[in-house]
Amino acid sequence: MVLRTAGDPKVLSNSLTAAVHEIDRNQPVVNIRTMDENIAASVSQPRFRTVLLTILAALALVIAAVGIYGVMAFSVGQRTREMGTRLALGSTPAQLFGLVIRDGLRLTAIGLVIGLAAGIALSRVFSSMLFRASVFEPLTTTIVTSVLVAVALLAGYIPARRATRVDPTVALRYE
Repeated sequence: MVLRTAGDPKVLSNSLTAAVHEIDRNQPVVNIRTMDENIAASVSQPRFRTVLLTILAALALVIAAVGIYGVMAFSVGQRTREMGTRLALGSTPAQLFGLVIRDGLRLTAIGLVIGLAAGIALSRVFSSMLFRASVFEPLTTTIVTSVLVAVALLAGYIPARRATRVDPTVALRYE
């Protein structure tokens, strides 16, 4: 039964129960809710899934950022000798900086292409679980891609700066 009121609907619940019992004493009156409560209950499960997937996506973004930084720092650390040799042979710190940033962006681009392809393929599966979600969200994809590129630049900046400060004599004796 749906009842429309001008005032507070909770106030009329006792009157509604009494009116139903006047017609049929054995008819139970349970689950009296407002329309706002009905709507909230109907979208609560999809909303929960959306919030959960948003939290997991943010966590994945943080893990990806930490991973990009870790790979870049490890890669530059492994190439300490090479960086020292390049500096000893006449490379400028700016050239080394550009080399490290380019390598990081190349790896990031490969990861983004693979991730975007997998994301588009899996978006059809997730769209059935999300409330009013389209198969492909260009704005979200652009934002996430931009964030990952910015993280890659930042993750490459710190090791690249460290690589430009390598003393060629120390790097050649490294290990």
